[in-house]
Amino acid sequence: LLAEARARRGDAGHRIDPEKTALLVVDMQNAFVAPGAPLEVEAARGIVANINRLADTLRHAGGKIVWVMSTLPQKGDARDWAYLSAFLTDKNRESVRASLRPGGPHHALWPELDRREGDLACYKDRFSPFSPGASDLDTLLRHADIEEVIVTGTLTNVCCECTARDAMMLNYRVIVVEDANAADSDEDHLRGLTTVARLFAEIASTDELVERLRATE
Repeated sequence: LLAEARARRGDAGHRIDPEKTALLVVDMQNAFVAPGAPLEVEAARGIVANINRLADTLRHAGGKIVWVMSTLPQKGDARDWAYLSAFLTDKNRESVRASLRPGGPHHALWPELDRREGDLACYKDRFSPFSPGASDLDTLLRHADIEEVIVTGTLTNVCCECTARDAMMLNYRVIVVEDANAADSDEDHLRGLTTVARLFAEIASTDELVERLRATE
């Protein structure tokens, strides 16, 4: 199914303009990446090297790196979210809120990620940073004259998929990196990639994107 979805696209392999491109690194926080963390995605640790490689390549080519982090609304906040009450038990809900509270150890980025001075940061309170009121990401990107986004991070089929969908709907060109996204299972990962490949994004590998970015230098 993924191969069929990719084959239907007409612009796969287009020339990337690095200065108009941003790498979005979604939710690679301790809450999702650290062993034993409340929201651990074991496979997320395996994509760190690819994310760092993409970030280094795009920086050198003149693009932007944006570290997109979940910061959940706390109980009673004006931005409290129906998802938290509808899909989580009372115990899990408070654990998740605590994990993604600013200043907590689980809220921070995974320390093996290569964040550099000059990179941008974005804090979101919904699965997609482009959801109305969820973050200032769209404003950040517009001010930087960004027209294309490369989506990496976790979970492939949740926040990364939502980010890719909404970015396309806002008229960004979107690439999702198949080996720089991670989900709870291979099946979930493949389903997420297949969905976005049908209508929302190009699917590419880290090696392919590095080669395409270096070709612009």
